[in-house]
Amino acid sequence: MITTVLFDMGGTLEDIWVDEESRERAVAVLDRMLKGWGMDPGLPLPELRKAVDAGWKRYDAVRSAGDVELKPTQIWGDYILTDFDYPRDMLLPRCEEIAHMWEVTYFHRELRPRVKEMLSELKAMGMKLGVISNTAALYQVFDSLEEYGIRDFFQDVTLSSVTGFRKPCRDIFTVSLRQMRSAPEECVYVGDTISRDVIGPKKAGFAAAIQIGSQLTKEKDRAMESSPVPDAVIEDIYDVVNVVREMTGTRPVYAGWTQTRTDVP
Repeated sequence: MITTVLFDMGGTLEDIWVDEESRERAVAVLDRMLKGWGMDPGLPLPELRKAVDAGWKRYDAVRSAGDVELKPTQIWGDYILTDFDYPRDMLLPRCEEIAHMWEVTYFHRELRPRVKEMLSELKAMGMKLGVISNTAALYQVFDSLEEYGIRDFFQDVTLSSVTGFRKPCRDIFTVSLRQMRSAPEECVYVGDTISRDVIGPKKAGFAAAIQIGSQLTKEKDRAMESSPVPDAVIEDIYDVVNVVREMTGTRPVYAGWTQTRTDVP
């Protein structure tokens, strides 16, 4: 029996994309923040961007190798801004503010249409709802959910920056399950990537994984041709309701989704 639906954040509940404008804007804001704190990078913006990109590359090698997430103080203090040799007592207290800014500035973010309607319907069906998200900031996901007006729908929000585990690591799903008080076979996960949001819940024993496409799908799934397939693929986030209704034996109102397996419970 399905009792619980868990969601990815960026690319799933919200549309998320990066372009040249957002990249340049994030570096410019970072430059202003550092200068305002008396930590002038001393570089023109194009050079600062190269330095920050190099720092992210160093950090990506660490987190990708073990599906781990470090705290913002470590990410920005030990990897991204380490070449600037800022005094630790000046930089570390400001790392979460930097991390939060980067998440909402480097990425364009918009709540998908019909998310509130979808969540309301799932709640009316008696589903427990939660979020499992990879993020390099401690509080940004909570703040974004509040700003979108959907925080109260969720019983739990599990973040990689808090747990130290990144999807597809099984442990971050297990933490969420414990906090939700749900068994994996009762759970459906909704996300936009095979590499994180299908492989991860399948490792954790979830009943099903639903995929909705985003800009990140192709970027993160370039080498995933032989990986497990999602149990359903949707284009409209509201169709999570219809998939769950089908799985629970209730006829869907509109079958605008594609089931990719015939043995879905």
